[in-house]
Amino acid sequence: MGKIWANSGDSHALEPLDLWERALPARLAERAPRVERSDNRETVYVDGQIMRRDPLSFAEAIRPPGAEDVTIRLTDLDDQGVWGEVVFPSRGFWIHNMTDPELARASAAAYNDWAADTIIAASPRLVPAAITSVLDTDDAVAELARARDRGFQAVYMPATPPPDRPYNSEVWEPLWSLAEQSRTPLCFHIGTGMMPQVISRGPGGSVINYVETFFPGQRVVAHLVASGALDRHPGLRIFVAEAGAAWIPALADRMEEGYRQHDMFVRPKLSRSPREIVYSQVYTSFQHDPSALLAVSALGYDKVMWGSDYPHLEGTFPNTQKVLHELFDDVDPAVRDRVLGGAFAELFDVPPMPVQAT
Repeated sequence: MGKIWANSGDSHALEPLDLWERALPARLAERAPRVERSDNRETVYVDGQIMRRDPLSFAEAIRPPGAEDVTIRLTDLDDQGVWGEVVFPSRGFWIHNMTDPELARASAAAYNDWAADTIIAASPRLVPAAITSVLDTDDAVAELARARDRGFQAVYMPATPPPDRPYNSEVWEPLWSLAEQSRTPLCFHIGTGMMPQVISRGPGGSVINYVETFFPGQRVVAHLVASGALDRHPGLRIFVAEAGAAWIPALADRMEEGYRQHDMFVRPKLSRSPREIVYSQVYTSFQHDPSALLAVSALGYDKVMWGSDYPHLEGTFPNTQKVLHELFDDVDPAVRDRVLGGAFAELFDVPPMPVQAT
């Protein structure tokens, strides 16, 4: 079998353990994301909270060398057949669990400077998503503008915002406007933001909790469509990463029904149908899901990207070629090209991909 090349809409970098300790003044650094390893455990501290405590064996299992070394990462990409990729944070995700605006602003800026100097500088194939604070809109707007100046093409936002700042709130309007004006896709990664880390315990808990992570991605779409944010900003594009894609047509159907059948209650009125907004402005990515391809070929939703989720356990490394062949060998070439490159190219600019296998 020839190598299938793909652009990946989802991967992660692993920030240095002492990134924020080095970059921030001491009064802030002690509350910024910090990792300690002891008693065979890896514990993540953020703003005085314990956010995660995993067996060290688990932490090491999602840490191939390329997660921390960009040169090795590029070698891994070539080996796996991944050309361009969007790179999300790892420890930086915890910034959106902070409650102190100053700490969140400084921590986001420190991550962005590191990512620009380390990831953007390494290769035009790598597209890191910048972080902005979600506690203050002015801070978010200022950091988005600064990130664009530093070469970022995208901004990451948490799937679950602070409870007093839902995504259907008018407080976000300046950020939506700047993102549209600057043609910066807003990338909402599932499993992030102010949500509990454990939803269910007992039988099936690990699978239940894994499934729960993608529901907030659906809420993001519902909030931004129903509130009129995407309708008011037709040039704004959003991307829900690592959530699969087959649910998008079903969600669009549900919003269509609610908008039509509950017309007397619906505010605001939209200039386009919910389905039209979703199908034109909302992008998604998946790793393993055959159903995502049916969303494109059978249901007409084509804003779908594949993603490796490198280096996480639920990702495809080191078996990416096996996964890609299983998914795409019997798929219409037009669908394959769309999912492996076409949708990605509408949001992100990387050098041309190598010629595909036939």
